[in-house]
Amino acid sequence: MSEKLKIKLSIADRVYPLTIPIEQEEGLRKAAKDIDAMIKQFEQSYAVRDKQDVLAMCALQFASQTTQKNIEETSDQKEAVQRIKKLATLLDEKL
Repeated sequence: MSEKLKIKLSIADRVYPLTIPIEQEEGLRKAAKDIDAMIKQFEQSYAVRDKQDVLAMCALQFASQTTQKNIEETSDQKEAVQRIKKLATLLDEKL
């Protein structure tokens, strides 16, 4: 069983106390930092009235990046499987 750690993350000028496994701390802190950087970028680029709007745009941006990465990985996996099948066929022919 992994040890738990109590941390406080600040996102969009709000503090969120969390109890997490120790091994997740670095990733969560980096994610919070990335969110805050994206919030600042949206606020500078667009006339935003509400933090909720900015947070929604951040969520959309991160979800879009994740979805695109999954699509690319699936495409890469399909290509790899096709290459492996071709190699297996060539091996079968030579043996």
